[in-house]
Formats: sequence, C-alpha cells, structure tokens
Amino acid sequence: MNIQPCLARRQRLLDLMHAQGGGVAILPTAPERLRNRDTAYPYRPDSYFHYLSQFDEPDAVLVLIAATATGPAQSLLFCRDKDVEREIWDGHRWGPEAAREAFGFEAAYSIHEFDERLAELLTHQPTLWYSLGHETAWDQRLLRALNKLRQQARSGAQVPARIHDLRQLLDGMRLIKDEDEIAKLRQAATISAAAHRRAMRACRPGLYEYAIEAELLHEFRRQACVAPAYPSIVAGGANACILHYVANDQPLGDGELLLIDAGGEYQGYAGDITRTFPVNGRFTAAQADVYQLVLAAQQAAIDSIRPGASFMAPHEAAVRVLAQGLLDLKLLQGSLDGIIESEAYKRYYMHRTGHWLGRDVHDAGDYKQGEDWLNLQAGMVLTVEPGCYIRAADDIPAAFHDIGVRIEDDALVTAAGCDILTHEAPKTIAAIEALMAAGREQA
Repeated sequence: MNIQPCLARRQRLLDLMHAQGGGVAILPTAPERLRNRDTAYPYRPDSYFHYLSQFDEPDAVLVLIAATATGPAQSLLFCRDKDVEREIWDGHRWGPEAAREAFGFEAAYSIHEFDERLAELLTHQPTLWYSLGHETAWDQRLLRALNKLRQQARSGAQVPARIHDLRQLLDGMRLIKDEDEIAKLRQAATISAAAHRRAMRACRPGLYEYAIEAELLHEFRRQACVAPAYPSIVAGGANACILHYVANDQPLGDGELLLIDAGGEYQGYAGDITRTFPVNGRFTAAQADVYQLVLAAQQAAIDSIRPGASFMAPHEAAVRVLAQGLLDLKLLQGSLDGIIESEAYKRYYMHRTGHWLGRDVHDAGDYKQGEDWLNLQAGMVLTVEPGCYIRAADDIPAAFHDIGVRIEDDALVTAAGCDILTHEAPKTIAAIEALMAAGREQA
C-alpha cells in the first residue's frame, strides 16, 4: 500500500489552510447505508475523505490542524476500535494504533472519543474548515460542540470566528490529478474499454439489455473493479434516446442500435465510456450517417482540448459540427449560425459535451470562475461525449426514427494537447463491425 500520495495531499491541504489563516479541518467519511432491514449496501468511503486518507472503513473522521507559531501541523484519525469478535462477522478492522502507523497519522483515537475531544480540537482555532449541509448528523454534532464552547467563554475558551467550506480547497486540489490518480484513471479506462469490447462481441438480436449489462459487470469484476462507477446505461432502440435510461430490461431488436454508457471503478477512480453499435453487427445507411456525424463532432471536440483553452471549447466545437450535420441530413433548416444562435439543435442534442472525471464520475471542481468558464490545465481529466438523439415524429423520415447515438471518451489534458485514456474501446464503424463479426465467429 503506497500512502505517499495521500501524505502529499494532506500536507498540501495543510499548507493551503495555513496560507488562509490556519485552523482545524473536520472531514468525516460516508456512513453505512441500509439497503433493507438489517442489510447494508456495499460500503464506499467518502471521496474527499479517501482522497486524503486511503482509509476505507466506516465510522471514521479525519482531523487536520494547520501549523501555528507554537506547534507543527498535525493529521489525526478517529476510527473504530479493534474488535476481534466483530472481525469474525465483518472482516478486518485496523483499530487506532495500527491505522496510525499504516496510514501515516501523527495520532489516532477511537471514534468513541471524538465528541469528548472535539471541544479541545476546536478551541483557540481561528477557523473551522468543514462542509456544512452534506451530512445532517455531523452538522449537529459540530454545532453542539461550538455551542458548548461558547458557554465556556468566561473560562477562556475561544470559538472559531469563521467556518469555511473545506470542499472549496479540496475541489481545487482534486481538479488537477497527480501521477497516482492518473495511473488509476488509466487503469479504470483500460478495464472499462475491455468491458465495452466484451459487450460488442456478445451482442445478438433477441438478447435482453440486462444480458449485455451482465457482460460489462463480469469484466469489471474480473479485472478488480469493485463495482461500476455509476449505474450502467444499456439502451436498445428508442431507449437510447432516454439520456439516463437505467432499467436495462428490454429485448434487443434486429436492426436497432444499442447505446452503452458504462465504466468501472478501479481503486476509487472512475472510467466513463459510451459506445453505440448495431445489435446485429451492421449499421444501416441512416444509422451510419448519424454515427459518422457524432464521431466527427467528437473529433472536433478532442482537437480543441489543450492547456489554455476554455472548458467550453470542446462543446462549442462539437455543436458546430453537429448543427452543420443536422442541416446536411435535412433534420433542421436555416443557416448554421442561426441554428446555433437559436439553439434549434437542442431538439437532437440537449446536453453538454463533457464533465470532470476522477474519483467521482461527475468529479469535484468548479466549471466557472465568476462569469468566466475555467481554462483547461495539464492534469485535468474530462469526458468528451457529444450525441444525437432522434425520436420518432411525424416530421422525421422513418429511416431516422429512434436513432440515439452517443460516443464518449475520457481525456487527460497534457502539455501538448490531450491523451485519450479510453482509446482501446473501438469507435470507428469499420472497427466496431469487425469486432462484432469476430465475436459471432467465436460463438
């Protein structure tokens, strides 16, 4: 287990806190959630907490105290006690002493001591760094501690004068990926691409969407992803025109397209790929026309990604190509500039072309600073996912009815432009049809 990236992140956060006047940061992990009665969902730690600690047990709190003139910075962990009997039922627990040594903390304590020690941690601190409003139970615990301190003012206790949102600092840090994060995102992308290839090889008319979803899940788990990074979209035919379709319970028809938006989570980092391909392995002429249009729009978006470019540059590039293509296919009328200005293209393309990617599939980080979109920097990772969704309607030629196409890749911004992490998932018509034909031969 390599904890050096977490140690570096903690130190960077402590330095940022110190530069803004110091104080103490309180960061709980996610609670366990019940699925039904006494059965919990598979546990996943809070992304911010795990980013700084690598500690993956529930019932834990990270406390960071910025350096002062009289003392060094400290990183403290509160966690569950070692409990051999519970380990028989639930598995290994680190316990405070072993966790302190393994995860590089100055001190670690039982989670049962947290409330008792909280007032001591808060007193004489100028600022409490904490994100209010995300977990009501933790909000109430901290507010009770602050009120308790206020009642002790006559005995010399000093309450933090300010509460600052800890996530403002962490979001800026998480926006630029370090080498450890990039390596894990590459692996998540590689595994996710393998899952999409497996799905293409397995696809046949008459199968149900969930059968293809099972192929994805098989590959994710086979290659050490603990779970999908988000609910997989496996959408055949008209379902592909539902942006967040997740029922995945309909049969796949001969002559339809299948849109799959799915990625695995590898060591806490997300892959996010969308591919669209014909259920029977061969694109119709109309399907190919729409597919080539979306592919061209994606390439224009990718070509615009470089340090210094606006976050919106890929979207604007994709929209221009899509709008022209919709004119060429006679699905829209008018001038190119008029269609873009009026947003008439939104009938067929209603979402943005990308989002940040990292520990969360829609990752932390602002998109604007004031009124201006952020400029891209090396180390940022974003998706590039234009689409075209043509629902059946009286004014739409029958050949285009219910064609939904999205093509999505994960892009790392580099000094020279960008690196497509998900390049191993086929996306040209020739490559897709060849892979699907090979899958049928092997069946």
